[in-house]
Amino acid sequence: MALRGIDVHAAFEGPVEEARTEARKAEDLLKKLDIPSPSLRNSPRGIFCTRTLNLRSISAIGYDMDYTLVHYNVKAWEGRAYDYCMENLKNMGFPIDGLAFDPDLVIRGLVIDKEGGNLVKADRFGYIKRAMHGTKMLSTRAVSEIYGRELVDLRQKSRWEFLNTFFSVSEAVAYMQMVDKLDGGIIPSNLGSFDYKGLYKVVGKALIAAHVEGRLKSEIMSNPEQFVEPDPELLFTLLDQKEAGKKLVLITNSDYHYTHKMMHHSFNRFLPNDMGWRDLFDIVIVSANKPEFFQMSHPMYEVVTEEGLMRPCFKAQTGGLYSGGSAQMVESSLNIHGDEILYIGDHIYTDVSQPKVHLRWRAALICRELEEEYTALIRSRGRRQSLVELINQKEVVVDLFNQLRLALQRQSKGRPAQIVAATNVNKENLTERMQKLLLVMQILDGKIAPMLEADGELFNKKWGYLSRAGLWDKSHLMRQIEKYADIYTSRVSNFLYYTPFMYFGSQEQNLAHDSYTHYCSQIDNFPSYGQLDQHGGEIQETNVSC
Repeated sequence: MALRGIDVHAAFEGPVEEARTEARKAEDLLKKLDIPSPSLRNSPRGIFCTRTLNLRSISAIGYDMDYTLVHYNVKAWEGRAYDYCMENLKNMGFPIDGLAFDPDLVIRGLVIDKEGGNLVKADRFGYIKRAMHGTKMLSTRAVSEIYGRELVDLRQKSRWEFLNTFFSVSEAVAYMQMVDKLDGGIIPSNLGSFDYKGLYKVVGKALIAAHVEGRLKSEIMSNPEQFVEPDPELLFTLLDQKEAGKKLVLITNSDYHYTHKMMHHSFNRFLPNDMGWRDLFDIVIVSANKPEFFQMSHPMYEVVTEEGLMRPCFKAQTGGLYSGGSAQMVESSLNIHGDEILYIGDHIYTDVSQPKVHLRWRAALICRELEEEYTALIRSRGRRQSLVELINQKEVVVDLFNQLRLALQRQSKGRPAQIVAATNVNKENLTERMQKLLLVMQILDGKIAPMLEADGELFNKKWGYLSRAGLWDKSHLMRQIEKYADIYTSRVSNFLYYTPFMYFGSQEQNLAHDSYTHYCSQIDNFPSYGQLDQHGGEIQETNVSC
C-alpha cells in the first residue's frame, strides 16, 4: 500500500522488525536469569491494572492490616464471629436452633435488600441478576417480578447494604437465616413486631456486640495460629519496598493491643533477630477510625508504653506509634501528598474509594478470592466456549426466523421480501419453515439455559463468579473496583513477583464497535485514518470498503 508516494509497509517494517528482535532478546534474557516475564504474571497471583500506575512515582505506601497484611482463615474467623452473634441473639430471646455457619451461602460483592429480606447480585448497571430470599434462591422469573423495574443504588443506605469485605460474611449468613425464622413465624411475639429492616438492625447489633465485648478478639489473640494464615513472602515484599526508598505506613482501625499481637505473630518469626515488626514501618497508626480518617481531622495520640498509655501529639515522627489522627497529618509528617501515596486495603469503600475521592491517593484493593476465581475461570474455559458456540448458533437461527417473519409481513402488503430466497415462497411454506425454526430455538434454549445457570458454579454454586453477573457482563463489585482501585490483586506478597519500580499499564478498554473496526483492519491490513506518516503529518484518507 502506498500513500502520497510513501511505501507505508516499508516505512514501518524496519522499526517493527527491530522492536520484535529486541523483544525476543529481552525475553531470552529473562529466561536465562530465571525472572518471570510479564506474561507469566498473568496468573492467580497477578496484579491487575485498571488505571496506569508507575511505582517509581510512589513515595509512600500505606497499608491496612486486617485481611490485607494479616490474612485470616475465613471459616475460622467469620465462623467464630457468627457463633458470638448467634449467642447474643439467643440471649435476646431469638430462636437459633438448627442454625450453623455456612460460608458458601454468601460471597463478597452481594447486596442486602433490607426492605425485602433478600440478598441480591447486581450487574455493573445495578440490574439484579440473581437473588435469594432467606436462604432460598429465587427463580429467574421471581427475580424479574420483584426487581424488574428497580436498580440497586448504594447511595440509598437505608435499603441497600453492600458486602464489601470478608467481615460482612458472618453478618449476611446470620441475617439470611433469621429471615427464614421470621417468615416461619417462630420469632416470639414478646420480642416485638419485626419487619425485615428491623430484623437486620437486631442482627447487626448482636454482631457489633460480639466485637465490642472483646471476647472474639481476645480468643484470636490467645490462639492466633488457629485464625491467621502466615505468608512468609510478605516480609520480603515490604523490605524490597522500604529499601527502594518507599515510606511505609500502617493505618488500621484495630486497637493497639490487637494490632501488636497480630503483627508480631505474622512478621516477627520471619524477621532477623534484631528487628521487630514496627521496624518495617515509618509510621504506625492504630484505631484510625476509617473512613473518617480520610475525610476529616481528629486528635492524634502517641502510644508511649507497652500497656498502651497515650499522650496527645500534633505531628507524627518517623518510627512513631500513634492512635487516631488523620490522613492530612500523615501527609504533613512525611511531606508527601496526593498521588505520591499508594494505599492498599481490602475494603472497597473504607480503604479504596475514600482515600481516592478525598485525597487523590492512588489505591490498590486486596481481594483474596481472585485466586480461586481465576483458577475456576481457567477450568471452565471449555464449557464457556461451548456455551458461546450455542448462543452464536441461536443468533443465526433467530436472525433467519426474523427474516422469514419480515418476508411474511411484506408479502401480506404485496411487497418483496428482504432476502431473495424468500421472495417467491408462499405463505404456507414460510409459516412451516418458521415453525421448524421455532423448534430449533426451543432445543437450543433447552441446552443454553442450564449452562447459563451453571456458569460460575466452580467458584460458587449459588452466585457464580465474583466479578461477573452473567456470561459477558461485569458484576456491581467489579464496577466498583474498576472505578476506584488503580490496581487489584489477591495478596500483598504478589508485589514480590514484580519490583518496587514497576510500571503498571492499563489494558485497552474494548468498545461495542471494536469488533467492527478489527474486522476492517483485517481486510485492509492497515488502518486508513489517523496514522502518522514519517514526516509527522496525518495520512490522507484512502478508499476503504468494509
